[in-house]
Amino acid sequence: MRETVIFILLTGVITMTRADDCQAVNFGHGSVVCVCNATFCDSVGRIVLPGPGQFLSYVSSKTGSRLVRSQGQFQKNGTGAALRITLNPSQKYQRIKGFGGAMTDAAAMNIQSLSSGAQDQLLRQYFSPDGIEYRFVRVPMASCDFSTRLYTYADTPGDYDLKNFTLAEEDVHMKIPLLQRAQALSAKPLNLFASAWSAPAWLKTNGALTGKGTLKGKPGGREHKTWAQYYIRFLEEYQKYNLSFWGLTSGNEPTAGEMTNYSFQALGFTPETQRDWIALDLGPGLHSSSFSQTRLMILDDNRILLPHWAKVVLSDIQAARYVHGIGFHWYLNKIAPADITLTATHHLYPEYFLFGTEACAGWDPLDRGVRLGSWDRAEDYAHDIIQDLNNYVTGWTDWNLALNQDGGPNWVKNFVDSTIIVDSSKDIFYKQPTFYSMAHFSKFLWEESQRVGVSFSQHTSLEVSAYIRSDASAVLIILNRSDEEVQFEVWDQTLGFLPGSAPPHSILTLLWSRR
Repeated sequence: MRETVIFILLTGVITMTRADDCQAVNFGHGSVVCVCNATFCDSVGRIVLPGPGQFLSYVSSKTGSRLVRSQGQFQKNGTGAALRITLNPSQKYQRIKGFGGAMTDAAAMNIQSLSSGAQDQLLRQYFSPDGIEYRFVRVPMASCDFSTRLYTYADTPGDYDLKNFTLAEEDVHMKIPLLQRAQALSAKPLNLFASAWSAPAWLKTNGALTGKGTLKGKPGGREHKTWAQYYIRFLEEYQKYNLSFWGLTSGNEPTAGEMTNYSFQALGFTPETQRDWIALDLGPGLHSSSFSQTRLMILDDNRILLPHWAKVVLSDIQAARYVHGIGFHWYLNKIAPADITLTATHHLYPEYFLFGTEACAGWDPLDRGVRLGSWDRAEDYAHDIIQDLNNYVTGWTDWNLALNQDGGPNWVKNFVDSTIIVDSSKDIFYKQPTFYSMAHFSKFLWEESQRVGVSFSQHTSLEVSAYIRSDASAVLIILNRSDEEVQFEVWDQTLGFLPGSAPPHSILTLLWSRR
């Protein structure tokens, strides 16, 4: 048995076991958070596949398990479990690109509010081989709601040639140094992608960064070409700091500035105006620049807009030739079924990848802000990721990498939750249950992992997604949102039967070598 030491921290009780275990604190929101500081943080560590015929299991649960590892043996005969999950590797679907989060101004401020040692610890949790190995980072171009002020990089009226284009102090002193440190920790190059919230006010019809407003003029005109060049100038400036971008989106939530009087930064596009701006301005601009290989994602808005938005943009041959993928957000998903949005879009345009570009808990006005230890939110994450992946999505990006205990800073007080919450007054940070939801995917689903088929011997409440990785190993991710433990067996025709059990309210990742 493990020796257990119990002591008090803040308002909760910590149960500390081995050096690599979660230091758990319960704030009364259904489960626990794991507390980290400059000298200690639980870590999943580096994963080594066991020998032939053996499997690894990692489980996180409402009761407090966090990526708890165990090892088992395949059996030649069935286990007698009523539920058999059969792996069907011959059924091949999309390949995975990866998972990540956003380096907003707020995230950078919160990370930098910690001591140097605690900062390193936090970045290691996300990006190092001992952490959960995020591969993607979304970077806002200039300010968004998770900034402390309104700004763009070209706020000089009439500067159509962008002669005064200048990165902000938030880029130079916060986001860029942290991105460089994250890259240094990562075993592979990070895939950065950028999204802009608003064009400079002088380029817009409403003369403001916020509210309902679009670009002045028409696609092909002076304002639209300047806005396209703004993207290229951003890439050029970041390149000076040895940071290159895997991709861009055509603009954050274009419907926000088109259909509503938004309270924070927005730039309106319809699918028709986005199509024409890409065809006439952004696409040709990127193509003729040194960033022609940068991947362009359209939409970057809620999936309820699919497949219509994709049809409008991608049915135009001039626009479609510059587009690589379709980015979408998770808000309003409850009224936008995945099959009639994501799968329908994939079948119409299979050559364009689908990619989740933003999600966060705590955005709903009925359940607002930070909930330290909320397991319901962890299940919401895992459910949405599995649903997306099972409907042809190639990756999933969380929103802010770190927020404070208020869910900010946010200049418009649009406070939400985050997978890591920082308490700078104590030089600590909390890893939320949602952090571990992300880990069950980002740690195990390598780039180019291919989703494969699964079938079930009977109806089940379990939510399952299966993959074959580049080394021929298999990964099975299982979510149990029910109150009951579910016994099952996995049938792999090359190895036999894997005996398994999904505890109530748990996320389970199984992996094994098929060679």
